[in-house]
Amino acid sequence: METPPELEAAAGEQDEITITNRQYDEEQVIAVDFGQVAGQPTLDIVGETAIVVIDEAQFEFGIPTDANEVKINDGILTIRD
Repeated sequence: METPPELEAAAGEQDEITITNRQYDEEQVIAVDFGQVAGQPTLDIVGETAIVVIDEAQFEFGIPTDANEVKINDGILTIRD
């Protein structure tokens, strides 16, 4: 599973955003840590698009076609296949 280019671009523009890709035996996980922000990120999914909102910032990205789960837990966005 590839990291959505929109998330890579956001991480490149903002130092506090980090992306980690992990491969386990039967699962791949992309974890996006939005860093020290004033508010908690929220996630909305509209069709094939995920929208993450943190305070005034909004990040939209296409959900990878092989993703089975997209969620936010404790401020970390995870995409699992």
